[in-house]
Amino acid sequence: MDLYRCIIDFKKGYQRGTNIVKDEKGDFVAESHSILARWRSHFSQMVNIHGVSDVRQAEIHTAEPPVLEPSTFEIELAIQKLKSNKSLGIDQISAKLIKAGGRTLRYEIHELIISIWNKEELPEE
Repeated sequence: MDLYRCIIDFKKGYQRGTNIVKDEKGDFVAESHSILARWRSHFSQMVNIHGVSDVRQAEIHTAEPPVLEPSTFEIELAIQKLKSNKSLGIDQISAKLIKAGGRTLRYEIHELIISIWNKEELPEE
């Protein structure tokens, strides 16, 4: 089908396409300067948030529901899944040590993760 369409286009030769758009009122615009101005206006309206000085203050609607913060159970599951015989990471803390830390360490890790989750930034240390 594509080959057939290409042959027909080749036989017709070059045909200049029309550049016509509608302005805000719905009238047709054909002049290149006016067309560029219309596209500039269109995308400015689509991209810019009016009436908000700071983008962080804007209410952002997404298709995905908000993700809930990790539960204590999820943290415990992740700690259980750590492989004990792996080499140390950049923090030099072994998985065996984290697993042996008990309930107190799991609670502290959970508090740290919740803090990172809410602030949306990692601590320097």
